[in-house]
Amino acid sequence: MATTAAYTVTGMTCEHCVHHITEEVSALDGVIDVEVSLADGSMVVTSDAPIDFARIAEAVDEAGDYRVAEA
Repeated sequence: MATTAAYTVTGMTCEHCVHHITEEVSALDGVIDVEVSLADGSMVVTSDAPIDFARIAEAVDEAGDYRVAEA
């Protein structure tokens, strides 16, 4: 059964930011889907099992100068 987790992402300014974050988080093992919203600074990650927040934070950091927090 898939699980979802919601996050707040700061530092995004354009759709390129959304693309980079989506790409990095999607590459994590177990991730099924990533929905990032520039409009409200949110991200919802669907995965086949819960993913440790540190892994999510590392992926967002790899994408660029963004910060993520658990919502």
